[in-house]
Amino acid sequence: MARVFVSRQLPGAALERLRKAHETTVWSERRPPTYEQLRAHAAEADGLLTMLSDRIDAPLLEAAPRLRAVANYAVGFDNVDLAAAARHGVAVGNTPDVLTEATADLAFALLLAAARRLPEALASARNDWSDWEPTGLLGAEVWGATLGVVGMGRIGRAVARRGEGFGMTVLGSSRGSGSSLEELLARADFVSLHVPLSADTHHLIDADALARMQPTAILINTARGEIVDQAALAAALHERRIAGAALDVTTPEPLSPDDPLWRAPNLVITPHIGSATRSARERMAELAVDNLLAGLDGQPMPNQVSVTREAPAA
Repeated sequence: MARVFVSRQLPGAALERLRKAHETTVWSERRPPTYEQLRAHAAEADGLLTMLSDRIDAPLLEAAPRLRAVANYAVGFDNVDLAAAARHGVAVGNTPDVLTEATADLAFALLLAAARRLPEALASARNDWSDWEPTGLLGAEVWGATLGVVGMGRIGRAVARRGEGFGMTVLGSSRGSGSSLEELLARADFVSLHVPLSADTHHLIDADALARMQPTAILINTARGEIVDQAALAAALHERRIAGAALDVTTPEPLSPDDPLWRAPNLVITPHIGSATRSARERMAELAVDNLLAGLDGQPMPNQVSVTREAPAA
């Protein structure tokens, strides 16, 4: 029986399967373990079930001589040093293909919320609703607008389908296909980001990219916070160079209370809830446990990742 550390409580019954097979410790506090706490638990563990926010780097792996398997509770795995894991003989798995529709739903919900200024409308209804007025809380019309999807993987294509359902003209941009990023930014009324985080996409949306967007355009990011230069975004919003933005991901997460992004106008921020449906999160738990059980048994994980695989967007 192996020792396993799970860095958060998970929904559903998947952890019961893990407990029946191995000695399992689940982090019980509401706040996640610090890096030092995670490293201390990893030092005694044969297996880890981790979140995207848990850093599995070379020093942690070096301090965990028993470790054989890491199951990441996420589609992405850019929090894991795959090269270091390979050197230490640690198998790494992820949970793909189960949160596509949930994340696409949220991306489109953020698009609609930003377009129709729903956070402001909710606050107005509660605090200062006096009467209906013709010029009050005017937003952008979504029906028939142009949607730019940056990254046409599974989630990007799912968002595009939702846009088509709203009669939108959809522009897609992927490596070597579709519209160029420059054309997409210039033409789109809404720009939704669905690219993986890599050296090429870090700050892909920077001051120059934001300057290419229309002043009436709205940016949506449900991929990775680091894809957007947040200082440049805050400046663009303050200076009304774009109409708004909606973010489910930021750098860092959570944002500190004094982060300047909080003071930017026409901005919607949600706390990384792209996969937050019961069915998606429970299925992710099942896949993560499947990966961990296989890895600890010396078998290939059902969803094993390697140094050559690029982390997906979500």
